Amino acid sequence: MPSLDQALRAALAARENLLGELHAQSTDCYRLFHGSQEGAPGLTVDRYGPQLLVQSFHQPLEASDLHSIVSNVETYLGQPLLLVYNDRSKGNSRIDRDPALFQADDAALEDLVGREWGLNYRVRGRHAGQDPLLFLDLRNARGWVKANSAGKSVLNLFAYTCGVGLCAAAGGAREVTNLDFAQGNLVVGRENGALNPELPTMQFIQSDYFPAIRQWADLPISSRRGQKLPNYPRLQPRQFDLVFLDPPAWAKSAFGTVDLLRDYQSLLKPALLATAEGGTLVCCNNLAKVEMSEWRAQVLRCAEKLGRPVQDCQVIAPAPDFPSHDARPPLKTLILQL
Repeated sequence: MPSLDQALRAALAARENLLGELHAQSTDCYRLFHGSQEGAPGLTVDRYGPQLLVQSFHQPLEASDLHSIVSNVETYLGQPLLLVYNDRSKGNSRIDRDPALFQADDAALEDLVGREWGLNYRVRGRHAGQDPLLFLDLRNARGWVKANSAGKSVLNLFAYTCGVGLCAAAGGAREVTNLDFAQGNLVVGRENGALNPELPTMQFIQSDYFPAIRQWADLPISSRRGQKLPNYPRLQPRQFDLVFLDPPAWAKSAFGTVDLLRDYQSLLKPALLATAEGGTLVCCNNLAKVEMSEWRAQVLRCAEKLGRPVQDCQVIAPAPDFPSHDARPPLKTLILQL
């Protein structure tokens, strides 16, 4: 196996054409090293505008390796970046566990701004959650939404920090609704909207997925195993021209369980019913253990049984900064024309 230094240099060289394209598109947020596929499993190196985010998931980096990464990246890009290193191998990456190894500068931990597809996004090296505020592997899907939202009503489900909604607004959608359970995520989504003041205002709804989508789909709301239902926003049945469904791998609430491996159908069915006739449902599955062919067949079969047959189905693959040597990337995205 090549050394980390050799593997990083090879990864940077492989991205030369891609980074030229991204910079031309006013994008400065991308993955520079995808360790699981490029020679160092458990290590990722991402650029978020002025910030360099290095994360280790299996074991902490040696100080010499961290310094080498920074040196190689800054030399390659021809500019200094603000380093944040999060060791996520033993738990909470928001805490500097070993100040002797690395202590982030105050400037690196301030609120920063990165750009993707010409839009501004909030960047924080550390915050209340574990993950970065923008998932970079979904860039191509956000770009597709930006190019295909003109004049449409758009529903962004499991919106996180509302990047998909922002792209829909930038693409000329006549209406954008972002739904997420976590108020903190929607606060960042509002920040992202404020960072792009030229765009129309989006709508933000804080709610569990199941009561919201089932109301829009005109379906009854039930609780798990007879639990008393918590309060939830009351919504009117309706359909949207473009629905984006990007659920987490697993989550549990009083209303139901999100389980991409065992029960994708319970997420998909109401989303299909909330998509207008002739509309588009973009759906994602980020579980590596799920095969694209099997998941695609499951999705198409579910739509057929529901009486919403898919007229056309296309795949959006992650960009080359997320290489997959076996052509089986964890993130799978389908565009369903209904």
